[in-house]
Amino acid sequence: MNRQSGKQDILERIFHLTDNKTNVKTEIIAGATTFMTMVYILAVNPAILSEAGMDQGAVFTATALAALAGTLFMAAFSNYPFALAPGMGLNAYFAYTVVINMGYTWEMALAAVFIEGVLFILLSLTNVREAIFNAIPMSIKYAVSAGIGLFIAFIGLQNAGIVVENSSTLISIFSFRDSLADGTFSSAGITVLLGLLGILLLAVLLVRKVKGAILWGMLLIWLLGILCQLTGLYQPNAELGFYSLLPDFSGGIAIPDMSPTFLKLDFSEISSLDFWVVVFAFLFVDIFDTLGGLMGIGSQAKMLDEQGKLPKIKGALLADALATTVGALFGTSTTTTYAESATGVAEGGRTGLTGVVTAVLFGLSLFLSPIFLGIPSFATAPALIMVGFMMMSSVTKIPLHDYAEAIPAFICLIAMPFFYSISEGIALGILFYVGIHLFTGQAKRKKISVMMYGLAVIFLLKYIFI
Repeated sequence: MNRQSGKQDILERIFHLTDNKTNVKTEIIAGATTFMTMVYILAVNPAILSEAGMDQGAVFTATALAALAGTLFMAAFSNYPFALAPGMGLNAYFAYTVVINMGYTWEMALAAVFIEGVLFILLSLTNVREAIFNAIPMSIKYAVSAGIGLFIAFIGLQNAGIVVENSSTLISIFSFRDSLADGTFSSAGITVLLGLLGILLLAVLLVRKVKGAILWGMLLIWLLGILCQLTGLYQPNAELGFYSLLPDFSGGIAIPDMSPTFLKLDFSEISSLDFWVVVFAFLFVDIFDTLGGLMGIGSQAKMLDEQGKLPKIKGALLADALATTVGALFGTSTTTTYAESATGVAEGGRTGLTGVVTAVLFGLSLFLSPIFLGIPSFATAPALIMVGFMMMSSVTKIPLHDYAEAIPAFICLIAMPFFYSISEGIALGILFYVGIHLFTGQAKRKKISVMMYGLAVIFLLKYIFI
């Protein structure tokens, strides 16, 4: 008992649990929940970067280590429950645009990511990024939170297969009738059905205020999927992208060798103008994805102060910058703060202990990858959708009666899911905010900062020239 009490006292001193109205159990559940909703990156990132010619096993190890290091940086420098990993979108830009379309080698692309990370560190140390965060109006910050909610809910609907592509309407709902007709119900149809059941189950658990509802919901739906496979209701079909739900240890337990990508940076094109265009493209998206995540999740967790500022933001920004730099050395694309951290916050995570738990699980995933890679998307999708709902509550804080505030917030909010980008939502929100206030003569009354005007000019130039 004394030893247990001593451990809790140490954690209390390090993470200030009582001050943040949380406890060890809550933080552990929150950290596990965040990890469960992020673990897909261990499968997706190696698959995307392998298209650029990188060794898939090495990228798997680099991805797990980058997530581990970045999340620990965040816990150490800010004591916030935010988790980091190589970012989706940024990895696609790395592989398909920089390497495949522009013709750079992946070693050169890693060098660009590394330089971007160094510039990121300098910006964090000089308060530029903090000034950007503080200059953004509260209405836009609330919109960012709600927009991220819609964005991750949309990702959840896609991951579960509930939303599918449609040639005439772009997207539509999954058709059970068509899946019965073409013989895919036992694979695609069952997983969609399980995803819908997961949403219902999670909603019931949340309404009944079950502690750890999101984590329990994911585990129960995964277990139900395994039962469906064992009874033959679900039949894996690798050609369609539906795999066994049972952990596969047939290959044994071994950490893939990281040497094919470790420290393989090529700076030979550093004098090229195109190279610096790539660097700044990485930098732009990384800055505003990170700021968007911090705004959205910080708002949901009620961490923003009365002026809309995030205390200890400098530490959070520095952690993100260091994570990108270290990740490039390991051999992966830009590492950034994940919107899925909101799932852990929804479970009550409020301190860096949540992040430490998530980081430890990423470390364990190196040894137990068959288990973690076996978590199906239909099990994690309901969590993303429910957290998206929770984050939408920020809409109620937007002054909808004030059109000059509400319209830019609305543009920011809807742009994130429609353009599949947090940074695009922020960019359009700021452009419309400054534009509307300028052309209606309200700019002086609202005291729009010089930083906001500067950001508007930068975004305008971005859309004209990039």
